[in-house]
Amino acid sequence: MRQATAMANATGLVAGYALDALLGDPRRWHPVAGFGRAAGALERRVYRPDRAAGVVFTALAVGAPVLLGAVAGRATRRHPAARAALVAAGTWTVLGGRTLRHESRVMARALRRADLPAARARLGHLCGRDPSTLDEPELARATVESVAENTSDAVVAPLVWGAVAGLPGLLGYRAANTLDAMVGHRSPRYARFGTPAARLDDLLNLVPSRLTGLLTVAVAPVAHGNRAAAWHVWRRDRADHPSPNAGQCEAAMAGALGVRLGGRNVYFGRSETRPFLGDGPRPEARHLKRAARVSGAVGLAALGLAALYPVTVGRLAGAAGRAALRTAAGCRAVAGASPAGSFANRGRGR
Repeated sequence: MRQATAMANATGLVAGYALDALLGDPRRWHPVAGFGRAAGALERRVYRPDRAAGVVFTALAVGAPVLLGAVAGRATRRHPAARAALVAAGTWTVLGGRTLRHESRVMARALRRADLPAARARLGHLCGRDPSTLDEPELARATVESVAENTSDAVVAPLVWGAVAGLPGLLGYRAANTLDAMVGHRSPRYARFGTPAARLDDLLNLVPSRLTGLLTVAVAPVAHGNRAAAWHVWRRDRADHPSPNAGQCEAAMAGALGVRLGGRNVYFGRSETRPFLGDGPRPEARHLKRAARVSGAVGLAALGLAALYPVTVGRLAGAAGRAALRTAAGCRAVAGASPAGSFANRGRGR
């Protein structure tokens, strides 16, 4: 039964990835958009400008999808085909790899035509920077940085959590990541309320972001990059970014493409100056298709690892965990039945 469940999870991850690669995000009735509207309604009910309210909001908004996934998983534990179909649907829902690569290529076309108004209008599909004054190098840099970070957020991390925790992992991760985008940014309203969501998203991305960096280094040749150079830049610059996770992805992408990222980012109402990552020139339109190619190769590599995990490491970890629980239960039973255990209990009762 456990082997069938592992195979169903792996099959569902592969099928969901294929659906995303073929179809991309649903154009209408996207479940993540529906979740965002529900989370917005919940925020209006529980909002207060403090972290305690943010904890309640985050726990409810993330806990509900996790519970839904757990109930669905339990209901299909004896029905591998149904479980695989649910995991496939969940994977397709939470992935965004095709859309990410498409946006990078659309931006590349606009910049090659020197159509800055079109490129500035398109940037909002990728990130929240103010594009009104950005020139071609800055628009290209914003795109490369967004592709690098979102390769982790929209592809690698969902696959990792789907492999480790099945449907609850897929839904819970996407809920946490969506909340971070909604309330995790710095602003007077969310300075304290949004902190729990931002910290949870940071925690869930610790492993996926580092895996994304390593995979980016590994696949650098698909974009005519150099693995040794990418490894050097990733090792040297990954900790310079203010985010504990984004720097892992952006430094590796900078090394793979041979460009320099970082600098002054202007958002609506505020600006940030970030350290430079990489050694090459500033990105141009020609780098965007290469970034999309790297992102696609990283996604395929992550899919391979995620599909193998449930039937290899996941099974071994589960078996080890069950053995440890049986051993602990046996030790407690022996201790409870022994004179020493009885004496200890009597001593505590005095």
